[in-house]
Amino acid sequence: MLRQSRGVTLIELIIGIVVLAISLSIITAVLGPLYIKSADPWHQVRAAELGQGLMNEILGKAFDENNSRSGGMLRCGESGISCSVTLGPEEPDRTLYDDVDDFNGMGVTGDLVLSNILNESIAASYRSYRVEVAVAYAANDFTPALPANTVKKITITVIPPSGGDIRFVAYKGNW
Repeated sequence: MLRQSRGVTLIELIIGIVVLAISLSIITAVLGPLYIKSADPWHQVRAAELGQGLMNEILGKAFDENNSRSGGMLRCGESGISCSVTLGPEEPDRTLYDDVDDFNGMGVTGDLVLSNILNESIAASYRSYRVEVAVAYAANDFTPALPANTVKKITITVIPPSGGDIRFVAYKGNW
């Protein structure tokens, strides 16, 4: 006795394809945002590298334009030497910055002019990253308050392409 072999009808095939398409759409919709967020930790690490490198560069500079660079005992605010009134660059080029407040107001993007301490472009490594630097006197941030013009607060804000901002804050003392 011969059995009849039965195939799949066109209707069953179309229903199977529709069910498969719906299930794949749901899976893709659930996993899609996870793929986007999977780059966030990588961007945060890169932003931390960039911010810490810039902070090290800034902290390696003198406290003030009028401080002795030779490691002597002359500091602004003492022995008739006045501290800078204006916080901002006195030099036209970042490679010539010699004190902390020269970096005040610095804002750069990785697409344009982001460079390291040797003035080598690092734009290719930090595309779409933004960096903003603010320097301000901050003697009143301490309890008890320190004498005026003895501490500068350096705030670096790094904004990665994934959004959000990562802030680095350090103090540089005039001692």
